[in-house]
Amino acid sequence: MSGLEGRSGEAPVDAARREFTEELGLPVPDGDLVELGTVKQSGGKTVTAWALRGDLDPDAVVPGTFELEWPPRSGRMQEFPEVDRGRVVLARCRAREDRQSAGRLPRPAGGDSTLGR
Repeated sequence: MSGLEGRSGEAPVDAARREFTEELGLPVPDGDLVELGTVKQSGGKTVTAWALRGDLDPDAVVPGTFELEWPPRSGRMQEFPEVDRGRVVLARCRAREDRQSAGRLPRPAGGDSTLGR
């Protein structure tokens, strides 16, 4: 799942590919991204979920970073990694998606097998 903050004129699928590379430090595997849907989180952020079947070496992940004021209201900006480790656990991803979107995101038509190779 990706909270896409598309750049002006950027197609959502292009934003998803860019965010994947920025956050994981890896190129997007070959294949077509399947849009699973968009939800608005309780904090107001719009999140679009995308799926793609491909090979990913978790040990090759070199996460991008973001800045955040930490501790809160300290005036001190710190840099943090976008992800803390590279690991894909489908069951956990589904559980997280269900908690965050209250089950509002559809699965690919025909199930995971429709993601192709």
